Amino acid sequence: MEPMFEVLVFVYENYWHDACCPEPAALAQKLGAVGFDAEEIEQALAWLQELSLAAHAQPAPSARLGAGHDAIQPFKSEALAQSPYSQRIYTTAEQLHLGVACLGFVTFLENAGALPSYLREIVLERAMAAPARSVALEDFKVIVLMVFWRLGIEPDALILDELCDDGAHRVAH
Repeated sequence: MEPMFEVLVFVYENYWHDACCPEPAALAQKLGAVGFDAEEIEQALAWLQELSLAAHAQPAPSARLGAGHDAIQPFKSEALAQSPYSQRIYTTAEQLHLGVACLGFVTFLENAGALPSYLREIVLERAMAAPARSVALEDFKVIVLMVFWRLGIEPDALILDELCDDGAHRVAH
């Protein structure tokens, strides 16, 4: 796992909601006291700040998001809403940076009803801002969790299980 993502996981595990998270200066001090490197903290806080800016541009979704998220109306104008018949085409840069595993996971989340188009775009933008040359699937799952965390969305229990499971200890049936 990329070091910055270890900081994000710590923030996610210790501050159950964005509103509970201290201001950046106090958070940086707490992260430093726990033992994180100053550069890792700086990267994570900058990444979280950009996430906050992206999230601020979005309307407030319902508090729970799962298979029945049809009631969420992310856009006031029908002209801005994505058609159910539209398809997201990934740029070459996105394909190279995210790879097959991450893009496949996005498709899984979309098909499960856990990632509507407006959230997908935030997730992809934050993934493209990740410092690594290519994003590992476990790091990508942290990005998805942090987007949900920042927007105050509680994913369905099965989706949360997928996001928190690294798949290394699964047994195929």
